Amino acid sequence: MQHPLQQISLARPDDWHLHLRDGAAMAAVVAYSARQFHRAIIMPNLRPPVTTTELALAYHQRILDALPADSDFQPLMTLYLTDTTSADEVRRAQKSGYVHAVKLYPAGATTHSDAGVTDLAKVDDTLTVMAEIGLPLLVHGEMTRADIDVFDREKAFIDNQLAPLLTRHPQLKVVFEHITTADAAQFVHDSGANVAATITPQHLLYNRNAMLVGGMHPHFYCLPVLKRENHRQALIKAATSGNPRFFLGTDSAPHSRSAKESACGCAGIFSAHAAIELYASAFEQAGALDRLEGFASHFGADFYGLPRNKERVTLVKQNWQVPDTLPFADTAGEAPLVPFLAGETLHWKLQP
Repeated sequence: MQHPLQQISLARPDDWHLHLRDGAAMAAVVAYSARQFHRAIIMPNLRPPVTTTELALAYHQRILDALPADSDFQPLMTLYLTDTTSADEVRRAQKSGYVHAVKLYPAGATTHSDAGVTDLAKVDDTLTVMAEIGLPLLVHGEMTRADIDVFDREKAFIDNQLAPLLTRHPQLKVVFEHITTADAAQFVHDSGANVAATITPQHLLYNRNAMLVGGMHPHFYCLPVLKRENHRQALIKAATSGNPRFFLGTDSAPHSRSAKESACGCAGIFSAHAAIELYASAFEQAGALDRLEGFASHFGADFYGLPRNKERVTLVKQNWQVPDTLPFADTAGEAPLVPFLAGETLHWKLQP
């Protein structure tokens, strides 16, 4: 009889999709990511959004200033794509050495996305240059028209936006972020080497029942929303397949408890406090712990053309309880943050 693993050694992982916010909110959360990840792709949806290289470099410095003194965490910056983002700006971004991608938010798709692209045709010249210079486009893959059901937004985006985009720009590097459906997993699987996807821990571990059964559970509400169980199973299959075009991206997104538990609660799940432990739980449930290192530590770096991390980290089988709240601050001042699975027991623990 094979004994279950009690310890896992991995190359230090990276997070290829992370929200850090800014100011006091960022200062409250950045250390959680820095504790376990060496690098992270930082989302640009601040107010105002990070639309230029100059703004990205300033944000990069604010992140470094907020890190613990002994941290070697590397924020990898992105630009927020708008209808007026120029080809010259993306060239300048790539030459800076600090900006590693450009983010597409369809207008109105998620938190602080009101400045997003209204029509991809308006940025076609910019996308042509991005394909030429190898600067990846990161897509929040949802169509936001009022006549499209919220559970069908991802499939509609593939059919109406992403597939035609890649037909027009077949060499463009694209990361389909936080995929949530079997349709998205199949699309990436069937695409070329220039198309990849990130998958969050919540979409690997839970389906929409977690959000809706027995009442509305706001701390399971994110965008794109959790989907049916058959979609979760398809994501598990993709993540554990060893296919190098699926890799880790937490989409960890902090909001205060009052912002989540309100009449119109914010979308976003904060998972940075236990991200690699959550992924380990998902891979263990799938019987695929041997595939975790590629997904968490190798494939994202390879896709972005960055060196794999040489430092190693260790996870041990150890029960521990997620805190009910964590210190936080937002525009309203000091406020507690409810971490994902608050009060629950996790079974893997990252060693200091």
